Amino acid sequence: MALAAAVMTIVIFTACTQEPREINLLIPVDYANVPDDMILTDFHTDKIEVRIKCRPKHIETLSKKSLVYPADIYTDLAFDPAGGTDAIEPGRYLLPLDKTRIPLGRSTSIVNITPSYLGIRLEKKVTRVFKVTVPLIGKTAKGYLARSAVCDPATVALTGAKSLINGIEQLTTKPVDLTNANKNFKKQVPLDLGRPELFTAAQSIFVVSVQIHPLTGTRTIEQIPIQIQNRPEKKVSIEPSTISIDLKGPHENLNNTTVTDKIYAFMDLEGLKPGVYARHAYIDIPVELVMTNASPRVFTVKIE
Repeated sequence: MALAAAVMTIVIFTACTQEPREINLLIPVDYANVPDDMILTDFHTDKIEVRIKCRPKHIETLSKKSLVYPADIYTDLAFDPAGGTDAIEPGRYLLPLDKTRIPLGRSTSIVNITPSYLGIRLEKKVTRVFKVTVPLIGKTAKGYLARSAVCDPATVALTGAKSLINGIEQLTTKPVDLTNANKNFKKQVPLDLGRPELFTAAQSIFVVSVQIHPLTGTRTIEQIPIQIQNRPEKKVSIEPSTISIDLKGPHENLNNTTVTDKIYAFMDLEGLKPGVYARHAYIDIPVELVMTNASPRVFTVKIE
């Protein structure tokens, strides 16, 4: 028991007599009180390096804290506090670092701070309305074509630093993928801003509508046999015995045998007596297709 007490006393004594050490802390800077009509651009110091001296035990305590250096732009730049924020002009500034704003505790001393000033740039805040365009990527399904995408709403108000806003030539959403699309669709798409933290948009999500239309084409089908309906008991001959037609419609249907095999030509001879007749043929075509021409148009029918 006496031995254990002696060991504990030695450990406590050793801990209490540890010499202070120097270490470097990297502390982020939190900028507050930016004038309402201005914006802090990305051209500023976002971290400072603080070299401190303290006992090892206190180092452990500091490592568990979320240390932040609070930079008060209005306080640091307003030469005439009574003048308000309108006394602050756009431009580049160096803000002196205030050691008292770093909450390290009395047992810690600051050896050095790098840099000794915070470099910032203030710009006028402006708002501009942009037309929103939608870039399309990928290929639709074979035989289909995409129309230009429609964005709802079509415009958006964007607020940011004057130089950044004026540098935007075109405002777009994230790309919309058309891969294998074969029908109309709608999709929610966000704006594509390179540095969204530097801008404030009146709306960030847009409803994009894309119209997908089948490609149209033409096709000729030749030598379709003429079928006879209500055939007389007598011998019948038709000259010529086939017809050729020109079709127009979606590529997908023009080249689909399931559709084109439904096409047939016929002639109704009900009530005709023996003789020679000039007759037209009827063409039955699926609703997906349109006939633009037929050859021949008149046939010779002989009934013996």
